[in-house]
Order: sequence, then structure tokens, then C-alpha cells
Amino acid sequence: MLLGTWNLENLYRPGGKFGPKDKAAYEAKLASLAATITALRPSVLAVQEVGDPEALADLAGMLDGTWHTTLSEHADERGIRVGFLTSLPVFVVADEDCFPAPVRPVQVGDVGKPVARAGRGVLAVTVTTRAFFFDAAVCHLKSKLLSYGGGRFQPRDEGERARFGAYALYRRSAEATLVRSLADRLLKGDGREHDVVVLGDLNDEVSAATTQILLGPPGSEIGTPGFDKPDKGDAKRLWNVAPLIPAEQRYSRIHAGRRELIDHALVSHSLLNQVTAAGTGVPGSTATALPSVGDGDPQERRNATGSDHAPVWIRIER
Repeated sequence: MLLGTWNLENLYRPGGKFGPKDKAAYEAKLASLAATITALRPSVLAVQEVGDPEALADLAGMLDGTWHTTLSEHADERGIRVGFLTSLPVFVVADEDCFPAPVRPVQVGDVGKPVARAGRGVLAVTVTTRAFFFDAAVCHLKSKLLSYGGGRFQPRDEGERARFGAYALYRRSAEATLVRSLADRLLKGDGREHDVVVLGDLNDEVSAATTQILLGPPGSEIGTPGFDKPDKGDAKRLWNVAPLIPAEQRYSRIHAGRRELIDHALVSHSLLNQVTAAGTGVPGSTATALPSVGDGDPQERRNATGSDHAPVWIRIER
């Protein structure tokens, strides 16, 4: 079974404020996405940047077989939300956007009220197979792309850049705390007994502080001396599978010419024992061709074919 996560990049139907300008561009995007999903052959694909629920249904309709779409009800100001595209039946167990108590509202700009909610909801489902079931959560944390007052993507000065960088970090950290809080409930006190996977676009790399929040107790990371030494922290930990991805594939986006892994899959102890492979792009490929994106207006790519992210996936055998 293959589980994956993919930022579909501005999946909207054409004609609106954010989607492709015409039907031809929309159909080209859907065809590109469908070709990758067909080659990927996932049982569960966590998706981000779904702007129109109908667009995800259009994409599912281009795939062979029966597919289910499940979306969060909590979207951002552009209608962007997370969800799942699955060939297996699922049922929703949580769809949340409030920061957990006692995390206080965080500042997100020079003016305006602080916010106590994530920009996009965190959705969790239980996936049922013939042999077993597991819980999967999907998230899309605050981007490092900074936007300023008046729709600007460039600061007036370096002081403004520093402040808005801090505001974005505040929000991403609070959102990571929300994801970790939900993961704790899914683990039910012991991830050695419960199969849990957290998938999504964390908008930061493996060693980033916000990513590390999701792991739980320190120690036992893949590739460290403590990995094969069980301890009491195993009950609450999540393991990032990034070290299992071949080095030449270990990126999911290219930013300003630099490869970075900002899309992640984290698994509980019991599920970690079932992971047989991990990668990005399509299984069997050595690297993924992606466009290099910068810090400009994301609307510049509204007619782009495909996505500026690569899928990240794990294969499990039980």
C-alpha cells in the first residue's frame, strides 16, 4: 500500500479569481496531475491547495477505478483547504483549526487583531482496509512566503521583512502545535499499538523547529544511534521518514534554485515497522523535474501545468 502527500498548487476551476484563465489551461493541469497520480498508484493521497471542491472531484473523475474525496471544512481566505483522495473508504474523525489551549492568539501583522486559528484546517480520517485500519491526518502549515500590506510581496525595508518573517513563524509554530495535539489524540497514548500517519506541506525542512514540534519526545530519529533502542518515548513519538528517501530524491520543491524537502510523512512506532520504502515523485524515478519558484506573487503560476511540488510517499506492507 502506498500513502502519499501532494500539494496540488492552486487547484481551482477556471474563470475565477485564482484559477486558470481558461478551460484549456485547466484541462492541461488536470491531465498532468492525473498522470502523476496514476503512476503513483496511491491508496491514500493527502492533498493541499484544493481551492474548489469541484475541481478535486473533476480530478478524481479522470482516474481509473473508484475514488473518494474528503475535504476539510476550514479553508483560508482564498478558499484553499486540505483533504484526501483515496481508493479506500474513510470516515472523518477530526477537522480542526483552533489553536489548542493554552496557546494564545498570535500576531500576524503590524496592525489588526491576533489570530487563534490556523490558516487552514487539520483533517484526520480513519482509513479502513480488508486487513486493518489506521488514522491519517493532513495539514498545510503557514507558508514562509511573506506578504505585506496592500498585497505587496516585497517589503518597504528590512525591518518590515524581519517583522513579517517573525509573524509567519509565530503562526506556523502555533499551527504545528495544533497538529501535534491532534496527533496525540490519534495515538491514544501508545503509538506502539496504534497506526498513525501525519502527512502534509509543513512549509519547512526536516530540521526546522516547527517540524521538530511534531516529533514528540527527542531521540530515536531514523539514522541516529538510538533508533534501534526501544524506550518509553516510543509510545508518543512520530518518526519523519525523510532519511529513508534516497538522497538524490530528497526534495519536494525548488526555491530560488535550491532543492528543499518541505512536504513530509511522519508515522507512529507501529506503522514505522511496516514502512518498506519512501520517496518523492513517482516510484522508480531517480529525480523529479520541478520549476524553481521565487518569492513573487503566486498568481503568476495560475496557468501553470501540474504542480510546483513533488509528491512525497511511503510504501507499507503488513
